[in-house]
Amino acid sequence: MKLFIAGLSTETNSFSPLPTGMLSFQEGSLHHGDATRHAVQYWTGPLHLWRDKADALGWDVVESLSAHAQPAGVTVKSVYEEFRDEIVSDLRQAGGADMILLTLHGAMIADGYDDCEGDLIAACRAVAPDAVIGGLLDPHCHLTELMLDKATLLVAFKEYPHIDIAERAEDLFRLCADAATGKTRPVMRDWDCRMILAMPTPSGPMRSFVDRMSAREGHNGILSLSIAHGFPWGDHTRTGTRALAICDGDSDQAAAVAQDLGQSLFDLRDALNTDIPDIDRALDMAQAETEGPVVLADMSDNAGGGAPSDATFLLRAMIERGMTSVATGLFYDPGAVRICREAGEGATLPLRLGGKHGPMSGDPLDLIVTVRKCASGLTQRFGKLPAPIGEAVWIEANGIDIVINDIRGQTFHPEAFEQLGIDLSQRRYVCVKSSNHYQAGFNPIAARVIPVATPGAITPDFANIPYTKRAKTYWPAVEDPFA
Repeated sequence: MKLFIAGLSTETNSFSPLPTGMLSFQEGSLHHGDATRHAVQYWTGPLHLWRDKADALGWDVVESLSAHAQPAGVTVKSVYEEFRDEIVSDLRQAGGADMILLTLHGAMIADGYDDCEGDLIAACRAVAPDAVIGGLLDPHCHLTELMLDKATLLVAFKEYPHIDIAERAEDLFRLCADAATGKTRPVMRDWDCRMILAMPTPSGPMRSFVDRMSAREGHNGILSLSIAHGFPWGDHTRTGTRALAICDGDSDQAAAVAQDLGQSLFDLRDALNTDIPDIDRALDMAQAETEGPVVLADMSDNAGGGAPSDATFLLRAMIERGMTSVATGLFYDPGAVRICREAGEGATLPLRLGGKHGPMSGDPLDLIVTVRKCASGLTQRFGKLPAPIGEAVWIEANGIDIVINDIRGQTFHPEAFEQLGIDLSQRRYVCVKSSNHYQAGFNPIAARVIPVATPGAITPDFANIPYTKRAKTYWPAVEDPFA
């Protein structure tokens, strides 16, 4: 058995001011056929797992490109084409494969390519027409007809935050191996839920929904079930939530199960559409709390959704209120990082912070700061896997501790602060630039968690996202999208 493995992913925010080019992939994770010979990280974890499993079975493994970039704007056309062609060329030189496993995202858009994943899978199918092709997807994907037509199996993470990457990668390997050895005949069908909203899974209705969905797998011919939440800030004709069912040899059953799964999710829509306060109301709520830390999520400046991660709206409001005992980060500001590292630990200096990437970032803040700590090569956990922070600096200004860094990324875990020496248990307020992934790391330490509908690149106003390609035939843009 010959296994071919590769990875290509980014999540495209059609409204982000930041283009995604070669530098973004080099800063993220870029390996030309040797990712599994390097330390495991968030983006390469599935490749390590697949190689280990194939090696244990004595299979031949051909490893190709692994290229992954932090979410941002549209990918440069030539960059996508170069990466796609490298994967396809490696597959062709290998003489095809019995099984092809791709770690993808599902919401990658490039100049001239609204469906990068579908285009890549189709190109692999043209080289290896009889191969079992499996795609591992982020649930914030656009589940397209081309992806469904050209892949054998598609499996999305079930959890949001995505703490189950390894488990879903293992599912995909097992399902594809069973198909490649003739044990199963998987067929996929999806159902359009006609809704767009955020659906975190740690608690509430989505927790029980995911648990029920998972319990159905492996019974009565149901091989796999996934919910594609969709990525709301990707302007694509298929943007939105879809239910995906994979059954063993029965397309009618798969269609029925997908519809049943999707309808049950649609029925939860009102319970899932939670109220998110604006800055003033959120700060009122936070200041009313008698115990801390209160974790405030700067949702709209989430680098994980393509935002710049240097917006100043929430921090400015806290300063204007005279709030202290605050820790906030991660602010993406390579210039400020350089200035602070040059000045050195202990230095006090004027610093212009944030607000550098356009109106979505707000105005810069001019502060007098003290450099408390500089560190290099830090990572933070996302689930069980490390994600890079890069050069990080802890600065303090008037009782507010601010972490700035030079690799754009959201705040996943308390260790992003604690590795620099900031004791969050001694802070009354902790502000994180993240929409939801922070919950896995920060919920356990928080007296209260308050998501904040800040201004920014990914504001959670799902009914009014300015799409040009996605028709407004979805809830909550219309009350009855099935009318």
